[in-house]
Amino acid sequence: MNLSNKITMSRLLLAFVFMGFLFVEGLIFKIIAFIIFSIASLTDLLDGWLARKRNEITDLGKLLDPIADKVLVLAAFLAFVEMNLIWAWMVIIIIIREFLITGLRILAITRGKVLEAEIAGKHKTVSQMVTIFFILIALILKDVGVRYGFWTDSIENVVNQGIIILMFIAVTLTVTSGFSYLWKNRQIIRTL
Repeated sequence: MNLSNKITMSRLLLAFVFMGFLFVEGLIFKIIAFIIFSIASLTDLLDGWLARKRNEITDLGKLLDPIADKVLVLAAFLAFVEMNLIWAWMVIIIIIREFLITGLRILAITRGKVLEAEIAGKHKTVSQMVTIFFILIALILKDVGVRYGFWTDSIENVVNQGIIILMFIAVTLTVTSGFSYLWKNRQIIRTL
């Protein structure tokens, strides 16, 4: 396994470490969770850059990279559902899309074809990451605000509205990118 793929695999491990810290009470643990999520997100840029620079692009890497992205993002969203920050139905839509696309990719591999990510999928991922970072920063600010007495109900309402708006954007981009990907690769689906 080349270095790029090892970095991709580390993102899978970091997703679980991130969740572990996120559920521990206290500001320092929220900050650590934020740092771990940030590092895991940066591995997504690093593994692709290294693979291109070192000419180590592999079919395994093309398959593992989006799976590692999905695990990291879904770990965060599922944690936020557990924390009552986002609605479960939104995450279910995201999970269904990810299973469909991953299933299509696996089907394509059995047909000898590797399907790469599309630009719409990258936009979807960016919208999801922005939402996750917004929520993580809000959690940190809330802990600080409660500790120092500046977190109010009106701030809480504004933050909650921001989360809902960002989630609607992320879900919309998730659904549209999923339909686009399925449509573009419909010839593979027809072989079923």
